[in-house]
Amino acid sequence: MQDRRERVREKVLFGGVAEFNEHGSTMDCVVRNFSETGACIELAAPARIPEKMQLTIPRKGRSFLAQMIWRQANRVGLAFRAMVTDAPDNDLDARLRRSEKKKRQLQRRINELLGDG
Repeated sequence: MQDRRERVREKVLFGGVAEFNEHGSTMDCVVRNFSETGACIELAAPARIPEKMQLTIPRKGRSFLAQMIWRQANRVGLAFRAMVTDAPDNDLDARLRRSEKKKRQLQRRINELLGDG
């Protein structure tokens, strides 16, 4: 396979989080290689992710808007379109807050549907 990348990617083994659907869905991933312009990630179920996503790499302290360039088995090649921001110091705290907020929203909706609301 011909390598058409503009920059050489460094082989790494970082934990990452792919976020999509306006940050409503997340999927943990393993970052296998990385450069300032893209990365290769490994996912448990890559068929379920969309073409565009946000990739957060806590160890690098950064998040990127990314577009899928290729998919092969459980690996996905991403090209970074923009660096969104520095990643939060503790990504788990941010994910927990989002999860708790979503849980409250879902509970309110359940209550509405049951007529308790």
